[in-house]
Amino acid sequence: MGDGGVTPKLGNMKTLLGIVAGAGASYGIYKLISGENFRNKKNAANESRAVKSSQPGEVTLQPGSLLAKVSGLEMVRPRGGDSPEDVSSSDIISKSPGSLESQHLNMLLSLLQSSSNPSDTAQILLTLGNSAAFTVNQDLIREFGGLHVIAGFLSDPMPEVRVQTLNALNNLSMNIQNQDHLKVYVPQVLELIEMSPVNSELQLAALRLLTNLSVTDNYHHLLKGSVTLLLSLLIVSSEALQIQALKVLVNLSSNPDMMDDIVQAQVPSSVVLLFDARTTSSVLLRLLNFASNLKAWRPSAQVADELRRKRDCLFRVLLDEPSPLHSRLVQLLSHPDGEVQAQVACILA
Repeated sequence: MGDGGVTPKLGNMKTLLGIVAGAGASYGIYKLISGENFRNKKNAANESRAVKSSQPGEVTLQPGSLLAKVSGLEMVRPRGGDSPEDVSSSDIISKSPGSLESQHLNMLLSLLQSSSNPSDTAQILLTLGNSAAFTVNQDLIREFGGLHVIAGFLSDPMPEVRVQTLNALNNLSMNIQNQDHLKVYVPQVLELIEMSPVNSELQLAALRLLTNLSVTDNYHHLLKGSVTLLLSLLIVSSEALQIQALKVLVNLSSNPDMMDDIVQAQVPSSVVLLFDARTTSSVLLRLLNFASNLKAWRPSAQVADELRRKRDCLFRVLLDEPSPLHSRLVQLLSHPDGEVQAQVACILA
């Protein structure tokens, strides 16, 4: 937005851009495509997530200021002679980020490009990410050229900026038109997963973005080389990261055109140990979804012989006859979770 009368009011960014849409740091779940069924994607395996972020601490805004409007927050004016500095976060009435208008989104994108303070940059990205949970804003940000502006911060040196960038792109990727623009960043997102500390927010945010981009088959070919990385994460990661990695794996394995690449991928042999009653049901159910998709693949005798010569490939670890997976599945027939029992029975049938 090029309004010259507005720019002088945008100072003191660090104080003014604590923008939170709704309380808490919970994640809202949004469906990318309603009513469309993808083969063998069960339950939460193909969920698309819209990330709604928040920042802790109190926020003080000048009542009636432009940024109070941009943030989607209405101010409660202080009583008597109280100064604006005396207004605490409890005096702020939060509104939906969907109330942001197009000129405010355009202004935030301009501020993002001119900001030199990492804290300000993260807060602007936070606001854009929250607003991007709404379809109308997903379209507006794309039309303003904001997708590539935001994605430019994937290489920012500050981890918090990269996390907020991924969260914003995750929400923006729930839009099919936006996905076509964001596909070019898949290699960079995979590199972030590989290079980031294990179980970090960066890894989790990156996997959420890949989950959205893998719900349809359109961009699966861009993830052909990711199977080894995703399966390796299952061995060393927390439950939250395991679940997110498995969502991507289930989506990829639901595409028959991906199966040749999946079965040839090098995987740690210890992945079979996860098929165990001690594995949490939320992880185990997704593992079984993945195994079910794999079992549906039937190689020719020639292909199977060729795969047996590939050491530590997924086919040898999970699918070939000498694999211990079969005996582990039999043991899971007595699992206390009825849904686990049912899935195992279907695989063994």
